[in-house]
Order: sequence, then structure tokens, then C-alpha cells
Amino acid sequence: AFNRTMFIWSAWSAVLVLTYIDAAEDGDVRAGCSTAVNDLVYIVDGSWSVGVTDFESAKQWLINITSQFDISSHYTQVGVIQYSDTPRLEISLGAHQTGAELIQAIRSITYLGGNTQTGRAIKFAVDHVFSSSQRSSQVKNRIAVVVTDGKSQDDVVDASMEARAEGITVFAVGVGTEITTSELISLANKPSSTYVLYAENYTNIDHIRDSMEQKLCEESVCPTRIPVASRDEKGFELMVGLNIQRKAIKIPGSLVSEIAYSLTASTDITENTRDIFPEGLPPSYVFVATLRLKGSSSKTTFDLLRVLSKNKEFQVAVTLNGKDKSVIFTTTKMKANEQRITFHTGFQVSKLYDGKWHQLKLLVRPKQITGFLDDRLIQERKLEPMEPIYINGETQVAKRREHDITVPVDIQKLRLYCDPHQSERETACEIYSVVGVTVQPQNSLCFCFLGKNGSPGKSGPPGLPGLKVTLVHNIVLLRYWIILCSVTDLTLSVYGVTGFIITNNVSLLKYFLCVLCPEVA
Repeated sequence: AFNRTMFIWSAWSAVLVLTYIDAAEDGDVRAGCSTAVNDLVYIVDGSWSVGVTDFESAKQWLINITSQFDISSHYTQVGVIQYSDTPRLEISLGAHQTGAELIQAIRSITYLGGNTQTGRAIKFAVDHVFSSSQRSSQVKNRIAVVVTDGKSQDDVVDASMEARAEGITVFAVGVGTEITTSELISLANKPSSTYVLYAENYTNIDHIRDSMEQKLCEESVCPTRIPVASRDEKGFELMVGLNIQRKAIKIPGSLVSEIAYSLTASTDITENTRDIFPEGLPPSYVFVATLRLKGSSSKTTFDLLRVLSKNKEFQVAVTLNGKDKSVIFTTTKMKANEQRITFHTGFQVSKLYDGKWHQLKLLVRPKQITGFLDDRLIQERKLEPMEPIYINGETQVAKRREHDITVPVDIQKLRLYCDPHQSERETACEIYSVVGVTVQPQNSLCFCFLGKNGSPGKSGPPGLPGLKVTLVHNIVLLRYWIILCSVTDLTLSVYGVTGFIITNNVSLLKYFLCVLCPEVA
């Protein structure tokens, strides 16, 4: 296992060397998790409850996690503290400038034994390890990962608060059944769903390797947050970052409560990639777009989003092919310029081109990409290993393939989430046809308009008792008739009135289709 790890690290180092050569030649640089500028300190439990065998498993886990980073004075530096009654500095920050050296140093750590003083170890890291960094002004992320299998015998709250006050992000990894959940939560940053991880035992600790790698990467390359329901998600709000809201024309969105933006042929959405993805992209992410294709745009092939290198090579692209009604995803590939995945089967991809609002979602993982249209699975496809992206080029929206010509399109949402689990939480509730109800033929009119009153609709069930409101002003108030598509059991009819009384005879309003959509759906 050791030889294999050394071989993988050596191979990756060779790739990085070639990357540096390429960068020198074309003036571009790659950025991603491997090139993040981190001070990363592992605080590892070495108490009696761990034991020699499990401690060796913990060391191997550290090696596996760290292998995603380029270890050097320019990028990530790693320190290791082992603790029991007292903390012991095993590896100081910056002591090793290559991955191979770091592996050897971690393997040389001997098991300590003793009681569990977690709070003391965290304070030691704050006072003596992070503070010793020789590049504090250049470091963008200071991260501590605490690995423990039991309840601490000292206070951890004050030490953890001090760490966070110093700008140190704390992850807590609990191993085994003796761990106290409340203690892990008090150790780590908020939210605990992001910064607290659990492993059944040290034998199975590698099962959380992917999650730990992804979370460390998110911390390194995804500094911004997107406000979503009940929580903020790390990611990139491309509508803002690419200045779409400032450059495009504001229009009504898919629902009354939504706002969208119309791009015309004269709208140029082009920004420097370094301003959009300054640290590159994580290995896993979720791309989400809510859009409407109209007229000739539905028959055109164009890149909804594309990230280009300085030499105009594709780093990432989501291409809509209106000719054969497909979706193409382009990304980087090890030892090649790019790889392309085409979605053309599954759940009626052609619906994307019918002139109506739709949500396109792509879940990208290191070895697989999954496509969704309006919450319905399109297809799952395999991906080859990807490289970090070049960031000295441009990022563009709605450009004709191989050209800088903008294709007219209406866009309501354009986001890239760093947490792959956001794919499950990001529903298409803003698309009224996805609410999950069966539309009856007689209620097929789903638009609203100004004009004469229509025929009375079918009587709905009695509503709940409400307040009686008298309209006393002799002003004609809002004449329109709205028929909602058979949403649950409620139908709403609102008539223009002058000086009349609106009572509870009017059926209840079903919240703008999607305000409560996550609960309804």
C-alpha cells in the first residue's frame, strides 16, 4: 500500500510539473483543490482507547486525505499533532515540501497512549502551530481536523471558540460509539452537517474519505455562500458573479414570485475566470440552470455556460444542441485536452427545447455525471479523471459554439453548488408543472390576463373561516380571473369588485405554486 501511495503521489507530482511548464508557455495557470493555499493541521487522538492498530489506520487515513493537495511552500502545508494527556507536535507546518517527504514523516509517528485532553490539544494548535506559519499573510485557509474516538477529559468549548476567533476552520471527526455528539458539535464550525463527520470505527474510517476530501476542498475553493431555504450553501451565484442581472433585461419568471433575465443578441456575458472561480472548482459540484429557449434559440447549438483557457480551450462547458435536442457536458481530462458527455436519452430531453421554463441540473462527481431535467433523471454517465481548470481565460454565457455571438435566452437561475448533496435538496419547484399534481383537462388554462370576466369556475370545497374585509373606496380594484391548474383540492376565483364585501365564500389561495413547494412536493 505504501509503494502504491508513493507511486500515485509521484505521478501526480509529475503532472503538476508539466502543468507548471504549460503555464510558463501560455501564461495560464491551473487552480483547484490541489493548488489551494492552506495551512492544514491534523489533531489526532493518541489516547489508550485508540490502540496501536487503530492508530496506524488513522495515520493511513491522514495520508489518503492529504494526497489530494500539492504539498509545497506555495500551496498546502501540513502539520500533525498527536495528543493524549499532553499534545505532542509530530510535524510542524512547512517542515516538508513534498508529498513523499510528508508521507514518510506521517508513517514515522509512534503511538503515544494516555488520557484524552482534546481541549488542550486544540489550544496548543492555536498558540504554537498555526501561529508559527512563515506565510501567514499569503495563506487563504487555516484548517484544523480533530480526529478522536472518545469524550474529552477537559473542556473543549473555550479552546474551540478561540480557534474560530482566530479564523481557523475546525472539522471534527468522531470514530466509534463512545464519541459524544454534543462535544463534536461544540468542537466544530457551524453548521455541524458540514463540519462534523462520523466513522463507525477505525477499520472503516476510509469510508468517509471521499466526504472529508470534498469538504476540505469546498473549504479551499468555495469561499462564497448562496442563500437558499433554511441554510446557506457554498457555491457560486453566477447570475451575480457574471453580472447577468446588471447586463440583461429583467422579465417575469416562471412564477409570479420569480424574476428572470432576457439575454439578447447584443448582450455580452463575458468575465475573467479568475474573478468567477479564483481557486478553480471542487472535484464534485452541482450545476443548476432554470431557463427558457424561445424561437430560433431552441434550434441552435450554443454553450449555456463555458469556461475557456487563455488559449480558448474548453475547461468546462454545458452545451445545448437544439438540432438533435441533446445536452453536452465538457470538462478536462488527464493526459488529454477535454472529454465530452452527451445526454440524449432518458426522460424526454427534447422537452428542454419546447419554449417553456425548465430546470437543467448536472451532478458532477470525480467518476460520474448525472443529468436531471425538471427533477427527472435523464441519464448517468461515466467520467474519466479530471484535471484542475485553467483560470486565466474567460467565462461566458449563452455563446454560439465556436463563436462569441450571444444566443437569445431567458435565464432565471444559474448556480454552481460545491456540495454534491445539494442535488437532492435543489428541487424544480419553481417549474409549475413539477409540483406533482395531475392536471385535469377542464382546468388547463394556466395563464392570467386582463380582460372580461370569464365564466364562473366549478365550485370548490368550503374554505376555512376568515376575516370579513369591507372595501370602502370607490376605486375599481384589479379585475382579473385566475384559474390555477388543479393544485391539491383548491381552486381560486377572484373577481374585480367595487365597494363589495369579500367573504370566506372565496376559496383559499394556494401559495403561488412553489412558495411551499419543498413541503408540498
